[in-house]
Amino acid sequence: MRLVANARMYAATADAAAAWDAFFQWLSQASGVDLEIIDHGVPKPMADLWQRGDLGCVFMCGRPWRRADPKPVPLAAPVPASAGYGGQPRYWTNLVVRADGPIRSLADSFGGRLGYTIEESQSGFNALRHHLLRWRTPQRSRLYRESIGPLHTPRGVVKALLAGEIDIGPLDSYAFDLMLQDPGDPAHGLRAVASTAPAPIPILVASPLLDPGTAQRLRAALLASADALAARPILDRLRLERFVPVDAARYEVLDRWEEEAIASGYPEPA
Repeated sequence: MRLVANARMYAATADAAAAWDAFFQWLSQASGVDLEIIDHGVPKPMADLWQRGDLGCVFMCGRPWRRADPKPVPLAAPVPASAGYGGQPRYWTNLVVRADGPIRSLADSFGGRLGYTIEESQSGFNALRHHLLRWRTPQRSRLYRESIGPLHTPRGVVKALLAGEIDIGPLDSYAFDLMLQDPGDPAHGLRAVASTAPAPIPILVASPLLDPGTAQRLRAALLASADALAARPILDRLRLERFVPVDAARYEVLDRWEEEAIASGYPEPA
């Protein structure tokens, strides 16, 4: 049976998309699992992809993974290569503004227009909401005059900022890294004024219907990829150090962040 592979969450640039395609081709060969690389672009819902019974290797955000029942099978977690990640499978949300604009701090953005990606996103919604909690008071339950979304993807946030449709928005730190690799990328027109606490990074998953033997072959190849001669240059293009086993317990923090926001009467970042 041919299984599908997709890296839409981190196909942040044309080069990154091509590199992920090359990596999945390597993974198919190295694991002996027949993978078909498919397109699943905006506006197709990510939930439709995650629910497929032929899911072989696809990125999934930790928040919808925690909510899923049955959960897709975790294969591996990526470790971004930049020093700030500390060799750990984690990331954070950068709160970004136009580099040529007047906003110099997060507080400067209050009263403006805040963008978000989708409700099910950790980096583009849940982490953003949790970070803003500390600035809310009984006298100021809303920090922004407008909350604009869904913008769907990090690239949607970039476009909205540069078009003047929002004043500040959330960017997945690893996706931002990939964008900034290209000197001509529009993301160079942005700068971060704040960053959230780190959280466990999105993972590669397979369908819960997949037989354990096939899942294990994919997992073993992913975990060995950093030392594979053919895969190493691709991982370097993707700014990844390696893949590591998924520690499911680490993702419980995403639930706690949501619970804290709901208990504080803050169901959406606003």
